[in-house]
Amino acid sequence: MTEFKGRPGSAGQRPTGGDKAVATQKKQYFRRKKVCRFCVERIDDINYKDVRLLSSFIAERGKIVPRRISGVCAPHQRRLGDAIKKARNIALLPFAASI
Repeated sequence: MTEFKGRPGSAGQRPTGGDKAVATQKKQYFRRKKVCRFCVERIDDINYKDVRLLSSFIAERGKIVPRRISGVCAPHQRRLGDAIKKARNIALLPFAASI
């Protein structure tokens, strides 16, 4: 069989970079697990009229902050999204940031 000779920098000949990761180990940082604010404070209903609470879960540009950043559990994130959308529809919260 004839061996295919490709370019000298083909994918089979390039180092993957895995050897660098083994040689230099980064310092491990302890990251605290995020806990749901509503579960800790035992808030069962998220009211769409509570603008101060809802605005803390809206980013600067007007987007709803995702779960992985806010630390809210899935059921509360769904209720939070619904409450924010209701508050936007009756003009308690803005749809987008004011420029």
